[in-house]
Amino acid sequence: MASERTPTPQSSSRQSSSLSSSPMSTRMQTLQVDSVQRWMEDLRHMTEVECMCVLQAKPIGVDEDSHQGELIVTSGIGAGDHVARNNLQTLLRRALVVSTELGKMFQRLEKGRWQRVHSTAVRANCHVRSLVYEYSAARSTPPEMQKYEKTLLEKCMELTNITERCLHTDDEFFLKSMREAIHEILTDVSDSFSNMIDMALANEIRVLIKQIESSDCVQTIGSAISNLLSLTQDGPQLCSIIAKEGAVVALFKICRQDRFRDLYAHALRTVASICCVEEGINQLDKVDGILCLADILTDESSVEAARAEAAAVVAQITSPHHTSTQHLASFLESMHDIVTALIKLCESASCGEVFLLASAALANITFFDSMACEILLQLNAIHILLQACKDRQRVDTPYSKDQVVTILANLSVLESCASEVLQEQGIERLLLLLGEKPSSSNPSEVAACERVQQKAAVTLARLSRDPDVAHTAIQLKAVPRLIELCRSPTERNNSDSVLVACLAALRRLAAGCPDSIEAADHHQLIKPRLVDSFLLCSNMEESFV
Repeated sequence: MASERTPTPQSSSRQSSSLSSSPMSTRMQTLQVDSVQRWMEDLRHMTEVECMCVLQAKPIGVDEDSHQGELIVTSGIGAGDHVARNNLQTLLRRALVVSTELGKMFQRLEKGRWQRVHSTAVRANCHVRSLVYEYSAARSTPPEMQKYEKTLLEKCMELTNITERCLHTDDEFFLKSMREAIHEILTDVSDSFSNMIDMALANEIRVLIKQIESSDCVQTIGSAISNLLSLTQDGPQLCSIIAKEGAVVALFKICRQDRFRDLYAHALRTVASICCVEEGINQLDKVDGILCLADILTDESSVEAARAEAAAVVAQITSPHHTSTQHLASFLESMHDIVTALIKLCESASCGEVFLLASAALANITFFDSMACEILLQLNAIHILLQACKDRQRVDTPYSKDQVVTILANLSVLESCASEVLQEQGIERLLLLLGEKPSSSNPSEVAACERVQQKAAVTLARLSRDPDVAHTAIQLKAVPRLIELCRSPTERNNSDSVLVACLAALRRLAAGCPDSIEAADHHQLIKPRLVDSFLLCSNMEESFV
């Protein structure tokens, strides 16, 4: 998407976080639960090593009245949504514990702390055995997963034995050779564990997808979709697994049935999250998902929430960050209908989030096809977008303004755009956008404000090819503002991209109206090569005189 979904994107449910210590790091995330509850739950795993060795990690039963949040999976668990969610939560939590132990082993091995290396190996071995046996008791383990389990358990035992041998010698040559051997085994254990967890998660995901495909109960399907959506927040690696298991196909089946209209928005939000990875987009393309999106967007009986989430999917699959563009071929066939529906959604949006999703989709579309820009001009898009900027209910954050000015910048390539911008008093709006400032020190908001300033300057430079635009901009005192942005690093948030765009806009205005710029400014900002003016301004100390 050209922008994040909320004023604080990193807190958005569409984003993910990571762990840094092992192959599981790309999807392990601290679960949002009460801190005391989390501590008490984690204590269940911080058992005495000697006790676990004696028990050999045999499954421990749990009373029927045990709490919902407990981490142990028991053989008494049956099928159902509550169980599916519990199993997934358990897998992720237990995997996090094992992943943390393996990460500690790597660190302690490098430091040669053999006593701790061995004790960590014993703990990791116990946790892995516990997880394997408990999961097998709760689910029928697929044959291919059983192979990984067997190999993993053997490697864990080998790791425990070999680290124990290192406790009884001070021979540096022997310990050095053992360090290399242990590192190799530890790497194998980490890889095998990661593969086993992937398979286990895939197994749980298949259970959820089966619920979506086979159930006629809206509540059951909705709950399964919620669980899938929750999983997508654990990172792209998990999204890839979800996509490969056919979730996108199942979700679009829901979106093609009128009886599940109440689930459209929820299903599409999940699709948008899955489509952050190429596998998700490929699945969408295979099931003609773009046609389904076009149908929902153009259906006047569709609720706004469903159309907004359809716009989110469009924004996701048209993001410039995706390397694959094969799916865009089918998108072009429906582009006119989709663009028309999106600009209508911008015009009728009831809140800022709906406008953001629709405008982000339009912004991305204008990047990859100039025909989209021509369609937007025919649909009176400049009037709609500039009017929206005056409505704080729709355009209320730098992220929304970023989408608007992106569309204007791409439209400004067309010659016929200049007259419409003048007619709608768009130059005044661009100058206001040049003054965009963050309301907080949030890095994401600061970056959005920089993009707004940069694109506003780019748009002004492109439009100023038209003499009428240049004359209007000068009358509205665009030149002093551009000079201020060039000379004052704080005004542009120390952004080099804003500086380059402002220098380009100044030079465009100076070419048409040389008298609009004073001699000193002309000598420093216009006459030198662009790179020289850039170096001068980027190294300039702000004057407080």
